[in-house]
Amino acid sequence: MEYAVTATDEVPVTDLSEVEEIPPDLDMQAVGEVLGCHNLSVNLWHFEEDEEIQYHAHAEQEELFYALDGSFSLKLGRSGEEEYRDVEAGAFWVAAPLVGHGHRCTSEGGGAVLAIGAPNVPDPGLDPHTLSDEEIDETIADLE
Repeated sequence: MEYAVTATDEVPVTDLSEVEEIPPDLDMQAVGEVLGCHNLSVNLWHFEEDEEIQYHAHAEQEELFYALDGSFSLKLGRSGEEEYRDVEAGAFWVAAPLVGHGHRCTSEGGGAVLAIGAPNVPDPGLDPHTLSDEEIDETIADLE
């Protein structure tokens, strides 16, 4: 792929409540798949009030998030050192590999978050409470 263009309404919406293996039960649009991205995972997540992506980490992916619409309560950081932040549409946040992150929609009308992860590899969520500081430090040092 040299380039690709799509509109949001041209990207199919997947209702994850119908996919037993994948929590959470949100609606998601796999923008990266439609665009043919090889190196990035690009997804648009749609939330109703109080829906969330629970606190988790990834072994390899660094993830960047952008709140397109609504407000969110974030949980970020290593297990035992989590920080909570409230953000509105227009906010960015990022999590390195092995660093815990999660967010819950707090706006009455729902919200949407654009998530971009790299590398684009299968990288199911890990429980941040099982990761050692040494593992995290080594992974972050390798990124720098």
